[in-house]
Amino acid sequence: MTKSYQVKVEGFEGPLDLLLHLINRYEIDIYDIPVSQITDQYMHYIHTMQELELDLASEYLVMAATLLAIKSQMLLPQPQMEEDMEDMELEEDPREELMRRLIEYRKYKQAADELKQKELDANRIYTRPPLSMEDQQEEKAEVRPGEASIYDMIQAMGRLMKRSKEKQPDEARVRRDEIPIQMRMDEILHQMERSPEGTPFYQLFEKRTRPHIVVTFIALLELMKSNEITCVQQKHFEELIVFKMEDAPWN
Repeated sequence: MTKSYQVKVEGFEGPLDLLLHLINRYEIDIYDIPVSQITDQYMHYIHTMQELELDLASEYLVMAATLLAIKSQMLLPQPQMEEDMEDMELEEDPREELMRRLIEYRKYKQAADELKQKELDANRIYTRPPLSMEDQQEEKAEVRPGEASIYDMIQAMGRLMKRSKEKQPDEARVRRDEIPIQMRMDEILHQMERSPEGTPFYQLFEKRTRPHIVVTFIALLELMKSNEITCVQQKHFEELIVFKMEDAPWN
């Protein structure tokens, strides 16, 4: 029996982080969230993560259920206003609680980003002993302008798998023991060495079988976790380009 490969990535910070990513990406007003649109986009990400068999925390599914409930409530026909409406309490907007949580999360996320920036600034001011190669790999790389997030990669994977399904029969289970993760990581690094100018994300998925797609994606995540490669997107919705870390545009 093939053991399901699970991977936890630091980029997955929870369902509120994903919702905030969608709000920023699609330039949505956080005070007037179009629930139908954001629910559809959120569910697209969830389905893609499930197809890739990533370690999906239950809180993502709870948020999915919450969004679907709000969407259903928003679609219900509004009752006719009665003459005695002024004597009745107006019902709270079903989006209100979600909006409050997102605003609160955004506030703490911005504060965390500011503290991280202050730490980076302090590291530039005060000297410290040089890091060993092992320490450099363990140290988390800062997010740079143009660097794609894990959610950008998942969206690209969703499009890729949708096209692949039109050509390949669906497989009930991925036999990852036939495609070793480490071997695929080595192949990707070798390909990166031949393309210092960067490799388009989709070119890494030449074999469009589901096992190859899933294993390649997991190999990319593992290489990103170890800071060996980085994925760049200059603008929203543009093609992702994969670089070895030392060949990244900011170096």
